[in-house]
Amino acid sequence: MTDTNASSSPSDGIVPDRIDTGSSASVSEWAKKLQVTDMQVTDAVAEVGDLATDVEMHLKGSRSTTNSERVDEVGDKAS
Repeated sequence: MTDTNASSSPSDGIVPDRIDTGSSASVSEWAKKLQVTDMQVTDAVAEVGDLATDVEMHLKGSRSTTNSERVDEVGDKAS
């Protein structure tokens, strides 16, 4: 089971995206975002853990989002 309340560090309050392999809807959503199959997402989580950035790196060899996109995303959530 994943702890969706864990934050990346206590001081920043940002919760990293995690993939819940216990939820077929979550797996399908991430498969669509990463343009891979549900099985590839499930296998990748088994290999590297449930952090979405780690799964993306494992599947693609690089992250598709840039740092500035992630900063913008966090800024939107903080507003």
